[in-house]
Amino acid sequence: MNRSRMIALGAILTTLTTVTTAIIQIPIPQTKGYINFGDMLVIFSGLLLGPYLGFFAGGVGSALADILTGYGNWAPFTLVIKGLEGFIVGVFAKKGRKIALLGAICGGLEMVIGYFMIEYFLYGTGAALAELPGNIMQATVGIIFGTSVYQIIHRGLKRT
Repeated sequence: MNRSRMIALGAILTTLTTVTTAIIQIPIPQTKGYINFGDMLVIFSGLLLGPYLGFFAGGVGSALADILTGYGNWAPFTLVIKGLEGFIVGVFAKKGRKIALLGAICGGLEMVIGYFMIEYFLYGTGAALAELPGNIMQATVGIIFGTSVYQIIHRGLKRT
């Protein structure tokens, strides 16, 4: 894929990540945070765009959603955690399609651990544990749908 197309796709996926994350939010009162369905686009971005644009689309897109929906205090953490998620997925994806699923799992795991650590330090063990099942569900849904959509889109891009 040429550079212009990659940059355009990066911008589109950053926007889609923001919108998807902002539209469906399930608040978690204990941490003043939320779970969402934007992870599927973070995973997809890493798979399609590679580590650097995967970091940008995942991190910036998710952090913008935090800012736009009143969770601005989480934006710096989200930028790093979701950015690393997209980066990790992208690193594995560059090594080949067969190892890409492992990358999606590692990226999802990084997201769960990253938020758990921040929640633990900010709010304590109880709050971090309260959000853990939601983050695991969010990562699982993101992995399943992100990799599935990638498989479909990747086949279509190969034909063009």
